[in-house]
Amino acid sequence: MKVKLDENVHGDVAGVLTSVGHDVTTAYKQGLAGRPDKDIADAVRAEGRCLITSDLDFSDPRKFSPSQFAGIVVLRLHVPTSRLQVESITRFLAAKPQLMGKLWIVEETRARDWTP
Repeated sequence: MKVKLDENVHGDVAGVLTSVGHDVTTAYKQGLAGRPDKDIADAVRAEGRCLITSDLDFSDPRKFSPSQFAGIVVLRLHVPTSRLQVESITRFLAAKPQLMGKLWIVEETRARDWTP
């Protein structure tokens, strides 16, 4: 799966996802850290990648319609430690959810499809 990690996702996540076969890049690697959400969204769409982020703006389908993306995954973790991010994301992706055109909210104990 092709994934882009937003700047608010810990760097350890990239290594773990890559080690299990995902094609991962990050906002940092591409010089997108600190750029407006629109720039991130444009890059993600152009590359056909699923965006993984903690930025709540991406959970608003009026701003970022999930149908225009290869998937949007918004992390909502009470304490977003690197370990918890790794565990939550790997557990979610291991379940092989349908991502194309979907908005997922991933929490510590569950993942919910919030696609309108």
